Amino acid sequence: MTKTKSADFIGNVEFPSFDASKATDQIRAFAEKGVEQSKEAYAKLKTGSEEAQKVLETTYETAKSATSDLSLKAIAALRTSAEANFSHLEALVGAKSLSEVVELQTAFLRQRYEQSVEQAKDFQAAASKAAEDVSKPVKAVFEKTFKELKVA
Repeated sequence: MTKTKSADFIGNVEFPSFDASKATDQIRAFAEKGVEQSKEAYAKLKTGSEEAQKVLETTYETAKSATSDLSLKAIAALRTSAEANFSHLEALVGAKSLSEVVELQTAFLRQRYEQSVEQAKDFQAAASKAAEDVSKPVKAVFEKTFKELKVA
């Protein structure tokens, strides 16, 4: 008797039918949405990489210019130092006494110290400006990117 009840029960159960056309439509919609999202992501990536390339080019040119300026300042400082050294040497050769040599040497050392301090200040100011100018475009791009990420 149990076999008959089981057979009746199984015969009365309805299994859901699978509609392949609905599944195909859902898969197609899912695939189309994926393609659309991929295109949007690619467009954003392309735009971002183009902006990054422009920033790198700008940064390179700025760094090149800043390095050139710093090099010119260093050369000018070396030239000034060399001229001062030759002038001092000429003065020492023309000295008539040991006290005059000591006086010339003391004055020269004081002058060189003051000149070195001024050159260091100028060089530091130029280096700070160069660092700021070089980092400015990169900083602007990062700020823009973070703002866009916060919006999204």
